[in-house]
Amino acid sequence: MEEFLKATGKLDIILKDSDGNIKQELHVPNLVVTVGKNFIASRMVGTSSPVMSHMAIGTNATAPVSANTTLGTEIARVALASATATANTVSYSATFPAGTGSGAITEAGIFNAASSGTLLCRTTFAVINKAASDVLTINWNVTIN
Repeated sequence: MEEFLKATGKLDIILKDSDGNIKQELHVPNLVVTVGKNFIASRMVGTSSPVMSHMAIGTNATAPVSANTTLGTEIARVALASATATANTVSYSATFPAGTGSGAITEAGIFNAASSGTLLCRTTFAVINKAASDVLTINWNVTIN
């Protein structure tokens, strides 16, 4: 008998203007990187590494690869608004408020620290032009199947 265990992810990105109107919405897959998979395995036998706690955005459009340990060009990082586990899926949510992370956003990642830390997932996507007054929300699901 063969079993295959895989970690996959997808995220929903919503950009709203200062009046709360949706300007752009994307649904994209992500890559669970090697250090992220190592993190998942290490948590099965201990708790020495902090849990995932922050989400970051950046402006580098270079495609993710399994060897990534950081974003290409990180411009902002915020604490997760929520992190929940249901069955085999972990859901993370974060909001980048007005004045945080403005620019041509093309990448995102999940980390276990306010700076540096272990990267769990990284993704790139079509440009989201976040103005200084815009609010960007990312809802990210990681599924172990």
